[in-house]
Amino acid sequence: MTFRHCVAVDLGASSGRVMLARYDREQRTLTLREMHRFVNRLQKVDGYDCWDIDSLEAEIRRGLENVCEAGIVIDSIGVDTWGVDYVLLNRQGQRVGLPIAYRDDRTDGVMAQALTQLGKAEIYRRSGIQFLPFNTLYQLHALVRQQPEVAREVAHALLIPDYFSYRLTGQMNWEYTNATTTQLVNINTDSWDETLLDWTGVNGAWFGKPTHPGNVIGHWTCPQGNAIPVVAVASHDTASAVIAVPLEGKDAAWISSGTWSLMGFESKTPYTSDKALAANITNEGGAEGRYRVLKNIMGLWLLQRVLAEQQVTDLPELIARTEALPACRFVINPNDDRFINPGNMSAEIQAACREAGQPEPTSDAELARCIFDSLAILYADVLGELAALRGKPFNQLHIVGGGCQNQLLNQLCADACGITVIAGPIEASTLGNIGVQLMTLDELSDVTDFRKVVVTNHDLTTFTPHPDNEIARYVAQSQSTRQTKELCA
Repeated sequence: MTFRHCVAVDLGASSGRVMLARYDREQRTLTLREMHRFVNRLQKVDGYDCWDIDSLEAEIRRGLENVCEAGIVIDSIGVDTWGVDYVLLNRQGQRVGLPIAYRDDRTDGVMAQALTQLGKAEIYRRSGIQFLPFNTLYQLHALVRQQPEVAREVAHALLIPDYFSYRLTGQMNWEYTNATTTQLVNINTDSWDETLLDWTGVNGAWFGKPTHPGNVIGHWTCPQGNAIPVVAVASHDTASAVIAVPLEGKDAAWISSGTWSLMGFESKTPYTSDKALAANITNEGGAEGRYRVLKNIMGLWLLQRVLAEQQVTDLPELIARTEALPACRFVINPNDDRFINPGNMSAEIQAACREAGQPEPTSDAELARCIFDSLAILYADVLGELAALRGKPFNQLHIVGGGCQNQLLNQLCADACGITVIAGPIEASTLGNIGVQLMTLDELSDVTDFRKVVVTNHDLTTFTPHPDNEIARYVAQSQSTRQTKELCA
């Protein structure tokens, strides 16, 4: 067979799509075709912020059926989504409780309890995962304390991509790359950490042994009657995105840019030193035994919320107006917890600027300028932390995902970081999902082989840093001030 047809179900925190890939083995060409796209948004249920999990499943099935109705014989399917969230099932495999989202406030204060009772260094030693208030470790603890009646009914807990694979196949799987985002996997054993699970109060039997990407979970029977393999891809969307980053050499960093900006580098060994702990660096699982040494950055979530609040429908026009504004008049810390899920993002940004003694951004363009400048400055800070951690600077920064279409932010990133930025591919998480499917089908040998396919089939854009401009000077001054404070401390 010359051609393979693989389908990627790729769900982000704000949208989802079902993408068809056509791979020509002889020509090594890979093309993507969007078969279905849909919105993913939070909804309030019984006072909780929840995912509309039934609607998402219906949209996934609609997309798969679109492929079949087009007369295409599917060779395999893979599902990737965001991390940390889960669905609970009883012994009959039926859902119990609510699919509560990580942005819900039920975990407020729970991480502080864990640090007091278990110790920050001990949690990090066991998991190697950064401390975020919505990690599954804290969600499960909140569940047991706040909804014990729900916890008593549970027999299985499946992370979001594993749940959708289960709904397609009837088979349960706990895929490793996504499992590591929970802060419940032991970094030395690649299995669930009993001490951390015990602290949550849940029954460890809820979880099966994590499996690495590349196994067939089961089969989905399409309306035409074909049994199609469902592959356990690198089911955390960032893990899939990193597989598609066209890295060259060991001195390239990457940003997977979307609702979140995940910034990091690939490593065969994890980084769990005191310096890594102090910088809140995470070591999430990747394909082929690699670690994604990275840091979460709040990303374009802030912009998405502002666009909705300001009723902006023409993003390119807004970016053009934003580019004409002076840089660094309004600077915030995008990673401040206050921006996780405020009632009004625009007002929260304005309040943060006001409290910092800065002018207040009032127009949609000023709010966007604040977000872009602040993200670029934070990118520079995090890149510096990652370089210090590995003891060696980076010579290239790849930006992939939907956010890499923002040329203004790409250039600001290059200027702030003082490094060449290479943007693309846009559909990185979809491509990485497809890549693992092709490896599982024995069409490609490994990640390195797949990255060669990515480079030859997708356009990449290079952004060269401008060393003497407002944002570069701001970053230099900030770093100088920080170094002075450290010397005086």
